[in-house]
Amino acid sequence: MSDATPAPASREVRAELLAPSELDAALAEAPVAYLPLGSLEFHGPHLPIGLDSLNAHGVCVGAAQRFGGIVLPTVYQGLGGGHTAYPWTIMVEAPYGVVAHLTTTLTRLEEFGVKTAVVFTGHFADEQLAMVDALAATWNEGERGMHVLASGVNRCDTAPLAPDHAGVFETTLLAAIAPELVHLDLLPSAAEHPAIDPSGDVAGPQRHDPSHPLWGVFGPDPRGADLGLAPALYDHLVEWLGGLVRDGAR
Repeated sequence: MSDATPAPASREVRAELLAPSELDAALAEAPVAYLPLGSLEFHGPHLPIGLDSLNAHGVCVGAAQRFGGIVLPTVYQGLGGGHTAYPWTIMVEAPYGVVAHLTTTLTRLEEFGVKTAVVFTGHFADEQLAMVDALAATWNEGERGMHVLASGVNRCDTAPLAPDHAGVFETTLLAAIAPELVHLDLLPSAAEHPAIDPSGDVAGPQRHDPSHPLWGVFGPDPRGADLGLAPALYDHLVEWLGGLVRDGAR
């Protein structure tokens, strides 16, 4: 369920694929719009560079299908984190352009009758989270007809797996959304190339070394991931996001 493939449920929620009358009808039922946000970033050899965006979009689509609303196309822009110099990582250096784009979108959504807008990021570097939090806080300071919620895929405290970068969590979540994009076979054999992590630190500086078998992976070794847990992780995050919207809507 990436931006380019059909949603698995019968009800289409992706705004770019809906006619104006369909959008109006969807908002009449639930005046909620999701704005997924991610990045283009190296996530090891086994995952696509758009993983953060794909995961955010997939969770938003699931929430909209179950609880109502529409999902706008993903913004593939991110900032912060420790991977800016990695291959095929494209990060913005400052938030201003992304914030301007999102603010324009939010302004129009408010004019279209949206009552709750959800800015939801799959890239959860501190700088990215600070950006979406500040955007929501600034918007909500005014007398507005639309409320903005900001969150990230890492903020579900009850998720069955802890968030990471290209490790078990992100790999498993993408396996629920777009399993054809997960290629664990592209990682070195765990038997022949075990991960050597001093003191068991799976997010230590050694993972920045290109000679490490889990170069660029910061979290538990995805080679041991039980991808059978993917549906449960996905369902949990979808339910959590839907509840966040329900509790935060006004």
